[in-house]
Amino acid sequence: MSNKNGSVIITGAGLTGLTTAFYLKKAGINFTIIEKKGRPGGSIKTYKEKGFIFESGPNTGVVSHAEVQDLFDNLKGEVEFEPANKKAKRRLIWKGARWHDLPGCIKDGVKTPLFAWKDKFKLLLEPFRKKGSNPNETLEALVKRRMGASFLNYAVDPFVIGIYAGDPSKLITRHALPKLYQLEQNYGSFIKGGIKKAFKKKDENERKATRTMFSVKGGLNNLINALVKFIGEENIIYNCENLTIYPENRDYSASFSSNGEEKKLFAKYVISTTGAHEIPNTFPFLNQKEKNDITNLTYAKVLQVAVGYKNWRGLPLKAFGGLIPHKEKRNILGIQFLSSFLSGRAPEDGALLSVFLGGVRNPEITEKDDNTIKEIVMQELKCMLLIPEGDEPDLFKVFKHTHAIPQYSITTEQRLKRVKKIEKQFPGLFLAGNLRDGIGMADRIRQGTIIAKKITG
Repeated sequence: MSNKNGSVIITGAGLTGLTTAFYLKKAGINFTIIEKKGRPGGSIKTYKEKGFIFESGPNTGVVSHAEVQDLFDNLKGEVEFEPANKKAKRRLIWKGARWHDLPGCIKDGVKTPLFAWKDKFKLLLEPFRKKGSNPNETLEALVKRRMGASFLNYAVDPFVIGIYAGDPSKLITRHALPKLYQLEQNYGSFIKGGIKKAFKKKDENERKATRTMFSVKGGLNNLINALVKFIGEENIIYNCENLTIYPENRDYSASFSSNGEEKKLFAKYVISTTGAHEIPNTFPFLNQKEKNDITNLTYAKVLQVAVGYKNWRGLPLKAFGGLIPHKEKRNILGIQFLSSFLSGRAPEDGALLSVFLGGVRNPEITEKDDNTIKEIVMQELKCMLLIPEGDEPDLFKVFKHTHAIPQYSITTEQRLKRVKKIEKQFPGLFLAGNLRDGIGMADRIRQGTIIAKKITG
């Protein structure tokens, strides 16, 4: 099979690719999505079993960009946006064999045992400290410099674990948490910047970026299904293998096989949304230096475990979830209490938990067998959530992700420069996906929207 009419080839039917395709379809531009799996959605997949609704990929997103609201507005009537229940907005941090609330105001910050008194006093002087001058300063160095070690250990480290399953000593603030970096650079201080931004008049896009935690009624697969319905299944080719893409005259050719049939497509534009590790095989025309600069990216290995109880008798789960600082030396990274802030995720008297293990500081745990993983998880849950002896879960599902979350470390700057040079050298080629522009669902939606606008004008 060959085709010479396609305007755009998109590799990957994940959220980036589907969002891009959605806006191309609205603009009347032809495209084909090439997907290696037998289904759309990428890392997003919803399961319904034994009265529970759970995910094997991301559980929630954050409305951190206006493009998220815009996409849901466009899909109104096809999918229902579900904000997290505000009654469960508490975040818990484990310290000294018990949970503590992460402070939400200055008064609570003074009282909390999470932070050392010397760092609480140090925080008072934060507005008067010089801003950093090192663009490649790690998150660990930045927080120690401005706030102190206890804030690093019991606020920022668990925050980074929750987002990146990462290590603050390896993440470069400018790339991993750009808004935090800009807060210091633009205002000279986190505190001064936070106050000024709170009183700054917001434009329309800033008002749309509400920072609301969200999912979708019935699970995130409903968002994927709504996108695919609009895009059209006929524009997606599944089960694609041995994909190679070459520049050909002023266009691009893509050769691959699908279900035993050899195919070749041609297009003016190519949008790659796959992981950095897949770039060398997909684009063999790139030289070794170019490939090395892009693939020099560490991905955290993560285990995600769905645990469900039809009759919950443990600790009351009136919170978003709990994070475990690395300093506490536990076997899990954190727990989301999904049924406490999303509707219909568990039977009425039950509970649905999402437990995370592994990350960049404990990748070897992801190699253990499922029985060992269950022993580890249940030992931690019984201790941390006071589950009575004899209460066994009605649901226990283990999902292993070997390329779960990219780590925006010291190699990021070189990778971004290389991507920019390649895209300039090969007009019409976009190297997208989570190798740049952020790792969250909102980042993927925003990236897809922007690329589509560049093509549609």
